[in-house]
Amino acid sequence: MKRQLSRRQNWRINKIQEERAARAARREHKTLEALEGGDLGPEQKGLVIAHFGVQIEVEACEGELKGQRIRCHLRANLPALVTGDYVVWRPGHQGDGVVVAQLPRHSELCRPDPRGQLKPVAANVDQILIVVAPLPEPHANLIDRYLVAAEHAGIRPLLVFNKADLVTEDNQASLEALLSVYQSLGYAVLSVSAQSRTGLDQLQQSLKGCISVFVGQSGVGKSSLVNQLLPEVQTPVGALSEFSGKGTHTTTTARLFHFPEGGDLIDSPGIREFALSHIDRQIVTEGFVEFRPWLGRCRFRDCQHQHEPGCALLGALAEGHIDPKRMESYRAIIHSLPVNTSY
Repeated sequence: MKRQLSRRQNWRINKIQEERAARAARREHKTLEALEGGDLGPEQKGLVIAHFGVQIEVEACEGELKGQRIRCHLRANLPALVTGDYVVWRPGHQGDGVVVAQLPRHSELCRPDPRGQLKPVAANVDQILIVVAPLPEPHANLIDRYLVAAEHAGIRPLLVFNKADLVTEDNQASLEALLSVYQSLGYAVLSVSAQSRTGLDQLQQSLKGCISVFVGQSGVGKSSLVNQLLPEVQTPVGALSEFSGKGTHTTTTARLFHFPEGGDLIDSPGIREFALSHIDRQIVTEGFVEFRPWLGRCRFRDCQHQHEPGCALLGALAEGHIDPKRMESYRAIIHSLPVNTSY
Protein backbone atom coordinates (compact mmCIF):
# COMPACT_ATOMS: atom_id res chain seq x y z
CA MET A 1 0.00 0.00 0.00
CA LYS A 2 1.09 3.56 -0.65
CA ARG A 3 2.35 5.18 2.57
CA GLN A 4 0.37 8.21 3.75
CA LEU A 5 2.45 11.35 4.22
CA SER A 6 2.16 13.34 7.42
CA ARG A 7 1.07 16.97 7.40
CA ARG A 8 4.64 18.10 8.04
CA GLN A 9 5.98 15.93 5.21
CA ASN A 10 3.39 17.38 2.83
CA TRP A 11 4.30 20.90 3.99
CA ARG A 12 8.01 20.24 3.40
CA ILE A 13 7.40 18.80 -0.08
CA ASN A 14 5.25 21.79 -1.02
CA LYS A 15 7.85 24.21 0.35
CA ILE A 16 10.64 22.58 -1.67
CA GLN A 17 8.50 22.73 -4.82
CA GLU A 18 7.68 26.40 -4.21
CA GLU A 19 11.37 27.21 -3.72
CA ARG A 20 12.30 25.44 -6.94
CA ALA A 21 9.55 27.26 -8.81
CA ALA A 22 10.74 30.59 -7.40
CA ARG A 23 14.34 29.89 -8.50
CA ALA A 24 13.15 28.95 -11.98
CA ALA A 25 11.07 32.14 -12.16
CA ARG A 26 14.08 34.27 -11.18
CA ARG A 27 16.23 32.62 -13.86
CA GLU A 28 13.47 33.13 -16.42
CA HIS A 29 13.15 36.80 -15.42
CA LYS A 30 16.88 37.39 -15.94
CA THR A 31 16.77 35.66 -19.34
CA LEU A 32 13.76 37.74 -20.34
CA GLU A 33 15.47 40.97 -19.25
CA ALA A 34 18.51 40.10 -21.34
CA LEU A 35 16.34 39.30 -24.36
CA GLU A 36 14.30 42.48 -24.15
CA GLY A 37 17.45 44.48 -23.59
CA GLY A 38 18.63 43.40 -27.01
CA ASP A 39 17.19 43.98 -30.45
CA LEU A 40 14.12 41.81 -30.82
CA GLY A 41 12.48 41.19 -34.18
CA PRO A 42 9.10 42.59 -35.25
CA GLU A 43 5.82 41.58 -33.60
CA GLN A 44 4.05 38.72 -35.38
CA LYS A 45 1.26 36.20 -34.84
CA GLY A 46 1.96 32.74 -33.45
CA LEU A 47 0.14 29.61 -32.26
CA VAL A 48 0.90 27.98 -28.90
CA ILE A 49 1.84 24.36 -29.66
CA ALA A 50 2.87 23.28 -26.15
CA HIS A 51 3.43 24.69 -22.68
CA PHE A 52 6.51 23.91 -20.60
CA GLY A 53 6.22 25.59 -17.22
CA VAL A 54 7.59 29.12 -17.59
CA GLN A 55 8.13 28.76 -21.35
CA ILE A 56 5.93 27.88 -24.31
CA GLU A 57 6.53 26.53 -27.80
CA VAL A 58 5.13 28.85 -30.46
CA GLU A 59 4.61 28.09 -34.14
CA ALA A 60 5.11 31.16 -36.33
CA CYS A 61 1.99 31.91 -38.40
CA GLU A 62 3.55 34.54 -40.68
CA GLY A 63 6.78 36.08 -41.91
CA GLU A 64 10.08 34.42 -42.77
CA LEU A 65 9.77 31.99 -39.85
CA LYS A 66 6.28 30.77 -40.80
CA GLY A 67 5.83 27.13 -39.82
CA GLN A 68 8.88 27.06 -37.55
CA ARG A 69 8.56 26.34 -33.83
CA ILE A 70 10.29 28.60 -31.34
CA ARG A 71 10.75 28.24 -27.59
CA CYS A 72 9.47 31.51 -26.15
CA HIS A 73 9.70 33.32 -22.85
CA LEU A 74 6.66 35.11 -21.45
CA ARG A 75 6.47 38.82 -20.77
CA ALA A 76 5.29 39.64 -17.26
CA ASN A 77 1.58 40.26 -16.55
CA LEU A 78 0.36 38.03 -19.37
CA PRO A 79 -2.75 35.92 -18.60
CA ALA A 80 -2.33 32.15 -18.33
CA LEU A 81 -1.64 30.80 -21.83
CA VAL A 82 -2.64 27.29 -22.95
CA THR A 83 -2.18 25.13 -26.03
CA GLY A 84 -4.28 26.47 -28.88
CA ASP A 85 -3.87 30.12 -27.91
CA TYR A 86 -2.93 32.64 -30.59
CA VAL A 87 -0.36 35.15 -29.40
CA VAL A 88 1.78 38.06 -30.51
CA TRP A 89 5.49 37.30 -30.17
CA ARG A 90 8.87 38.76 -31.13
CA PRO A 91 11.85 36.63 -32.24
CA GLY A 92 15.25 36.90 -30.58
CA HIS A 93 18.64 36.24 -32.14
CA GLN A 94 19.40 32.90 -30.46
CA GLY A 95 16.53 30.90 -31.89
CA ASP A 96 14.21 31.92 -29.07
CA GLY A 97 11.59 34.61 -28.65
CA VAL A 98 9.31 36.59 -26.33
CA VAL A 99 5.50 36.44 -26.18
CA VAL A 100 4.21 39.97 -25.68
CA ALA A 101 0.40 39.59 -25.91
CA GLN A 102 -2.44 37.10 -26.04
CA LEU A 103 -4.99 37.32 -28.85
CA PRO A 104 -8.72 36.85 -28.07
CA ARG A 105 -10.05 33.29 -27.75
CA HIS A 106 -13.23 32.16 -29.45
CA SER A 107 -13.58 29.16 -27.13
CA GLU A 108 -11.87 27.48 -24.21
CA LEU A 109 -12.05 24.17 -22.40
CA CYS A 110 -11.73 24.43 -18.62
CA ARG A 111 -11.53 22.11 -15.64
CA PRO A 112 -11.28 22.66 -11.88
CA ASP A 113 -7.77 22.50 -10.41
CA PRO A 114 -7.04 20.71 -7.10
CA ARG A 115 -8.09 23.86 -5.23
CA GLY A 116 -11.42 23.98 -7.02
CA GLN A 117 -10.52 27.00 -9.15
CA LEU A 118 -11.50 26.81 -12.83
CA LYS A 119 -8.49 26.71 -15.15
CA PRO A 120 -8.36 26.61 -18.97
CA VAL A 121 -6.66 23.55 -20.49
CA ALA A 122 -7.05 24.31 -24.21
CA ALA A 123 -8.10 27.32 -26.29
CA ASN A 124 -9.83 27.92 -29.62
CA VAL A 125 -11.13 24.35 -29.86
CA ASP A 126 -13.72 24.01 -32.63
CA GLN A 127 -14.77 20.39 -32.26
CA ILE A 128 -14.98 17.63 -29.65
CA LEU A 129 -14.90 14.11 -31.11
CA ILE A 130 -16.67 11.73 -28.72
CA VAL A 131 -15.37 8.26 -29.62
CA VAL A 132 -17.48 5.19 -28.76
CA ALA A 133 -17.31 1.56 -29.90
CA PRO A 134 -19.17 -1.75 -29.55
CA LEU A 135 -16.48 -2.78 -27.05
CA PRO A 136 -16.15 -1.53 -24.40
CA GLU A 137 -19.91 -1.16 -24.25
CA PRO A 138 -20.83 2.51 -24.68
CA HIS A 139 -22.52 4.26 -21.76
CA ALA A 140 -25.12 6.89 -22.62
CA ASN A 141 -24.50 8.78 -19.39
CA LEU A 142 -20.82 9.30 -20.25
CA ILE A 143 -21.74 10.46 -23.75
CA ASP A 144 -24.28 12.85 -22.23
CA ARG A 145 -21.63 14.30 -19.91
CA TYR A 146 -19.37 15.03 -22.86
CA LEU A 147 -22.27 16.62 -24.72
CA VAL A 148 -23.17 18.86 -21.76
CA ALA A 149 -19.53 19.96 -21.50
CA ALA A 150 -19.42 20.68 -25.24
CA GLU A 151 -22.70 22.63 -25.15
CA HIS A 152 -21.46 24.63 -22.16
CA ALA A 153 -18.19 25.51 -23.91
CA GLY A 154 -19.94 26.34 -27.19
CA ILE A 155 -17.90 23.71 -29.04
CA ARG A 156 -19.36 21.50 -31.77
CA PRO A 157 -19.56 17.79 -30.82
CA LEU A 158 -19.12 14.94 -33.30
CA LEU A 159 -20.03 11.42 -32.19
CA VAL A 160 -17.57 8.95 -33.75
CA PHE A 161 -18.67 5.31 -33.72
CA ASN A 162 -15.40 3.38 -34.09
CA LYS A 163 -14.81 -0.35 -34.59
CA ALA A 164 -17.87 -0.56 -36.82
CA ASP A 165 -16.52 -3.91 -38.03
CA LEU A 166 -17.33 -5.39 -34.57
CA VAL A 167 -21.08 -4.90 -34.96
CA THR A 168 -22.83 -8.28 -34.75
CA GLU A 169 -26.40 -9.59 -34.75
CA ASP A 170 -26.26 -9.62 -30.94
CA ASN A 171 -25.34 -5.95 -30.43
CA GLN A 172 -26.60 -4.28 -33.61
CA ALA A 173 -30.10 -3.44 -32.35
CA SER A 174 -28.93 -1.90 -29.06
CA LEU A 175 -26.15 0.11 -30.74
CA GLU A 176 -28.46 1.45 -33.43
CA ALA A 177 -31.02 2.40 -30.77
CA LEU A 178 -28.35 4.28 -28.79
CA LEU A 179 -26.98 6.19 -31.76
CA SER A 180 -30.43 6.96 -33.16
CA VAL A 181 -31.26 8.93 -30.00
CA TYR A 182 -28.42 11.37 -30.69
CA GLN A 183 -29.12 11.53 -34.41
CA SER A 184 -32.74 12.45 -33.64
CA LEU A 185 -31.43 15.33 -31.51
CA GLY A 186 -29.44 16.70 -34.45
CA TYR A 187 -25.99 15.50 -33.40
CA ALA A 188 -23.70 14.31 -36.18
CA VAL A 189 -22.77 10.62 -35.93
CA LEU A 190 -19.95 9.17 -38.03
CA SER A 191 -19.35 5.41 -38.35
CA VAL A 192 -15.68 4.45 -38.88
CA SER A 193 -13.24 1.60 -38.48
CA ALA A 194 -9.54 2.20 -37.93
CA GLN A 195 -8.92 -1.48 -38.67
CA SER A 196 -10.54 -1.51 -42.14
CA ARG A 197 -10.17 2.26 -42.71
CA THR A 198 -13.91 2.50 -43.35
CA GLY A 199 -15.13 6.07 -42.99
CA LEU A 200 -11.66 7.55 -42.42
CA ASP A 201 -11.87 9.77 -45.51
CA GLN A 202 -15.09 11.25 -44.19
CA LEU A 203 -13.51 11.69 -40.76
CA GLN A 204 -10.55 13.52 -42.31
CA GLN A 205 -12.97 15.85 -44.06
CA SER A 206 -14.65 16.55 -40.72
CA LEU A 207 -11.27 17.50 -39.20
CA LYS A 208 -10.18 19.92 -41.91
CA GLY A 209 -9.97 23.54 -40.84
CA CYS A 210 -10.72 22.63 -37.21
CA ILE A 211 -8.87 22.36 -33.92
CA SER A 212 -10.27 19.14 -32.44
CA VAL A 213 -9.95 17.06 -29.29
CA PHE A 214 -10.68 13.35 -28.90
CA VAL A 215 -12.49 12.08 -25.80
CA GLY A 216 -13.95 8.72 -24.83
CA GLN A 217 -13.48 5.60 -22.74
CA SER A 218 -10.16 3.80 -22.74
CA GLY A 219 -10.17 0.99 -25.27
CA VAL A 220 -12.55 2.52 -27.81
CA GLY A 221 -9.73 2.80 -30.36
CA LYS A 222 -8.62 6.43 -30.12
CA SER A 223 -5.01 5.27 -30.48
CA SER A 224 -5.77 3.45 -33.72
CA LEU A 225 -7.66 6.41 -35.15
CA VAL A 226 -4.92 8.88 -34.28
CA ASN A 227 -2.20 6.63 -35.67
CA GLN A 228 -4.14 6.37 -38.93
CA LEU A 229 -4.65 10.14 -39.06
CA LEU A 230 -1.09 11.02 -37.98
CA PRO A 231 1.11 8.52 -39.84
CA GLU A 232 4.16 10.80 -39.76
CA VAL A 233 4.04 11.56 -36.03
CA GLN A 234 4.14 8.08 -34.55
CA THR A 235 6.57 8.82 -31.71
CA PRO A 236 4.64 11.72 -30.12
CA VAL A 237 1.37 9.87 -30.51
CA GLY A 238 2.91 6.83 -28.84
CA ALA A 239 3.66 9.02 -25.83
CA LEU A 240 -0.03 9.89 -25.54
CA SER A 241 -0.91 6.76 -23.67
CA GLU A 242 -4.61 7.66 -23.60
CA PHE A 243 -4.25 6.88 -27.31
CA SER A 244 -2.29 3.67 -26.62
CA GLY A 245 -5.20 1.49 -25.59
CA LYS A 246 -3.73 0.91 -22.11
CA GLY A 247 -5.83 3.49 -20.34
CA THR A 248 -2.93 5.45 -18.85
CA HIS A 249 -1.23 8.69 -19.72
CA THR A 250 2.43 9.38 -19.02
CA THR A 251 2.76 12.95 -20.28
CA THR A 252 1.32 16.01 -18.59
CA THR A 253 2.14 18.47 -21.37
CA ALA A 254 -0.70 19.51 -23.63
CA ARG A 255 0.45 19.49 -27.25
CA LEU A 256 -1.02 20.39 -30.63
CA PHE A 257 -0.49 18.16 -33.69
CA HIS A 258 -1.26 18.94 -37.33
CA PHE A 259 -3.17 16.35 -39.36
CA PRO A 260 -1.57 15.79 -42.82
CA GLU A 261 -4.93 16.25 -44.55
CA GLY A 262 -5.66 19.45 -42.65
CA GLY A 263 -6.87 20.33 -39.17
CA ASP A 264 -5.25 20.02 -35.76
CA LEU A 265 -5.46 17.83 -32.66
CA ILE A 266 -4.89 19.05 -29.10
CA ASP A 267 -4.06 16.33 -26.59
CA SER A 268 -4.08 17.07 -22.88
CA PRO A 269 -4.78 15.03 -19.74
CA GLY A 270 -7.06 17.86 -18.62
CA ILE A 271 -9.20 17.51 -21.73
CA ARG A 272 -9.80 13.80 -21.25
CA GLU A 273 -10.63 14.19 -17.56
CA PHE A 274 -13.96 15.83 -18.26
CA ALA A 275 -15.82 16.64 -15.07
CA LEU A 276 -18.99 18.65 -14.57
CA SER A 277 -18.41 19.64 -10.95
CA HIS A 278 -17.83 23.27 -12.00
CA ILE A 279 -21.11 23.46 -13.94
CA ASP A 280 -24.30 24.34 -12.06
CA ARG A 281 -27.68 22.62 -12.37
CA GLN A 282 -29.17 25.17 -14.73
CA ILE A 283 -26.31 24.84 -17.22
CA VAL A 284 -26.56 21.02 -17.10
CA THR A 285 -30.29 21.32 -17.77
CA GLU A 286 -29.69 23.62 -20.73
CA GLY A 287 -27.01 21.21 -21.99
CA PHE A 288 -29.77 18.70 -22.81
CA VAL A 289 -30.83 20.28 -26.09
CA GLU A 290 -34.26 18.64 -26.21
CA PHE A 291 -35.16 20.26 -22.86
CA ARG A 292 -34.77 23.79 -24.14
CA PRO A 293 -38.28 24.30 -25.64
CA TRP A 294 -39.79 23.45 -22.23
CA LEU A 295 -37.50 25.45 -19.93
CA GLY A 296 -39.14 28.33 -18.13
CA ARG A 297 -42.61 26.81 -18.58
CA CYS A 298 -42.85 24.93 -15.28
CA ARG A 299 -45.48 26.01 -12.75
CA PHE A 300 -42.84 26.66 -10.09
CA ARG A 301 -39.79 28.79 -10.76
CA ASP A 302 -37.53 26.56 -8.64
CA CYS A 303 -38.83 23.32 -10.20
CA GLN A 304 -36.33 20.47 -9.80
CA HIS A 305 -37.93 18.41 -12.62
CA GLN A 306 -38.35 15.41 -10.36
CA HIS A 307 -42.01 15.00 -9.40
CA GLU A 308 -43.32 18.55 -9.02
CA PRO A 309 -46.86 19.23 -10.30
CA GLY A 310 -46.93 21.37 -13.41
CA CYS A 311 -43.36 20.47 -14.45
CA ALA A 312 -43.06 21.14 -18.19
CA LEU A 313 -40.21 18.63 -18.59
CA LEU A 314 -42.21 15.85 -16.96
CA GLY A 315 -45.12 16.71 -19.21
CA ALA A 316 -42.88 16.55 -22.29
CA LEU A 317 -41.52 13.21 -21.03
CA ALA A 318 -45.04 11.81 -20.65
CA GLU A 319 -45.97 12.98 -24.15
CA GLY A 320 -42.92 11.29 -25.70
CA HIS A 321 -41.00 14.46 -26.56
CA ILE A 322 -38.11 13.48 -24.27
CA ASP A 323 -36.44 10.05 -24.33
CA PRO A 324 -36.80 8.32 -20.90
CA LYS A 325 -33.16 7.20 -20.92
CA ARG A 326 -32.00 10.77 -21.51
CA MET A 327 -34.11 11.93 -18.55
CA GLU A 328 -32.60 9.15 -16.45
CA SER A 329 -29.14 10.22 -17.52
CA TYR A 330 -29.92 13.86 -16.72
CA ARG A 331 -31.04 12.95 -13.20
CA ALA A 332 -27.88 10.88 -12.64
CA ILE A 333 -25.70 13.85 -13.64
CA ILE A 334 -27.65 16.23 -11.39
CA HIS A 335 -27.33 13.77 -8.52
CA SER A 336 -23.54 13.64 -9.03
CA LEU A 337 -23.07 17.41 -8.71
CA PRO A 338 -21.70 18.90 -5.47
CA VAL A 339 -24.44 19.53 -2.91
CA ASN A 340 -23.70 23.26 -2.90
CA THR A 341 -24.21 23.57 -6.68
CA SER A 342 -26.69 26.36 -7.34
CA TYR A 343 -29.73 25.99 -9.55
